[in-house]
Amino acid sequence: MAITSGLFRTKSVEQSIRDTDDPDAKLRKDLTAKDLTIFGVAVVIGAGIFTLTARTAGTVAGPAVSLAFVFAAIACGLTALCYAEFASTVPVAGSAYTFAYATFGEVIAWIIGWDLILEFALAVSVVAKGWSQYLGDVLGSSAPVVHIGSVSFDWGAVVIIAVVGVLLATGTKLSSRVSAIAVAIKLGVIALVLVVGATYFKPSNLSPYIPPAEPSEKAEGLRQSLFAFVTGSGGTSYGWYGLLAAASLVFFAFIGFDVVATTAEETRNPQRDIPRGILGSLAIVTVLYIAVSLVLTGMVSYTQLADGNATLATAFAIHGATWVKNIIAIGALAGLSTVVMVMFLGQTRVLFAMARDGLLPRSLAQTGRKGTPVRLTVIVGVICALLAGFVDFGTLEEMVNIGTLVAFVLVAVGVLVLRRTRPDLPRGFRVPFVPVVPVLGALACLWLMVNLSIETWLRFIIWMALGVFVYFAYGRRHSVLGRRRPDPDKPELTPVG
Repeated sequence: MAITSGLFRTKSVEQSIRDTDDPDAKLRKDLTAKDLTIFGVAVVIGAGIFTLTARTAGTVAGPAVSLAFVFAAIACGLTALCYAEFASTVPVAGSAYTFAYATFGEVIAWIIGWDLILEFALAVSVVAKGWSQYLGDVLGSSAPVVHIGSVSFDWGAVVIIAVVGVLLATGTKLSSRVSAIAVAIKLGVIALVLVVGATYFKPSNLSPYIPPAEPSEKAEGLRQSLFAFVTGSGGTSYGWYGLLAAASLVFFAFIGFDVVATTAEETRNPQRDIPRGILGSLAIVTVLYIAVSLVLTGMVSYTQLADGNATLATAFAIHGATWVKNIIAIGALAGLSTVVMVMFLGQTRVLFAMARDGLLPRSLAQTGRKGTPVRLTVIVGVICALLAGFVDFGTLEEMVNIGTLVAFVLVAVGVLVLRRTRPDLPRGFRVPFVPVVPVLGALACLWLMVNLSIETWLRFIIWMALGVFVYFAYGRRHSVLGRRRPDPDKPELTPVG
């Protein structure tokens, strides 16, 4: 019984908020709703709009890729409402980790924090490698890679991570200003793509909108989705199964809006600005994704994008508009720069919250004169640079998806739990139609999860098992919450001794 109560001990919302006043681990409040919206658009609009759209249309969904974006956006929208309520109620760094600590207890909070570490670290490294490839396009050469014997070193990926790390260590306000410039560039490029692409648009290319299903050799064995394995439907491209699989894939393009919630502690008016930043950025990017996917599949037949390496530039090259390729590369560079920055920010803030709670070494939560966790930023930068510089990720991108979806499910369910256990809490934003919206959000995310591959599920289970080991080996024994005892005169927890 003691073990159970220790594992599932919750940290009160009041205690979480009081911890933000620790002078040695205090973040500076610099951000506004505008900054948060910029961060949201900055992290969500990346290479996905230039590459993932074409690749998914050509090999998985056909013209129905635009509908896949709608499905993914609905799942994100439902959970975004839940994130908005939580972040406005518990304006503390850590996002889903902090929310889980207040609702499900310490061990679940650790697991979701461990899950977010995986999500952000892989996202930073994978996107940095994509940035490096586009840098090669802009420079008119191959990707900036140096071969040292049998080892390949991607110095382009390391450069962008190093630059971003310096900006984040300097301060989140400066990072927001740099993001604003990059967002303006990539939105300008997207506008150009839409205008020029519309001149080649043919409605006949959208037919059939959902192409007939075809067997897919790339989706067999462990590469087939969990849903396909359980139902015996096998791996298929196109058709309704392909459309559903595509929704799980393009979900990767939406990843990042939840990072806005990790900046709650650095926001001047979190009760008002966090919901505006999360929901505003998600609305903007959804419209852009659907518009680009419709223009792309209207420009060329999806069969012309079926080689697996197609990008948005491929569609323009088919029409002889090769000059657009360089413009798209510049837009992708700007887009990926901000994705790396905001994912890097999310990684440091989750680790900061976990370290402040003692589940990781508390020395990592120390903040510098500018109110940023400089030491933690350096460590994260070095680890992500090593991953991006030396590791070939292959199919590991899907690991980012499953990690994010698990966090989304817990946040959606957590809204219901906190409504029941703490109905008295002031909420700057309230999810409408409770419990319908949180339940639908959780089910939508679960549905997307079962459409991910079996090998992704196996890798995720191994990572989670490692996390449980680390928690019992270190986190549980060093937990700040575990070292406190209840004061009989107060509902909050006070330090022992």
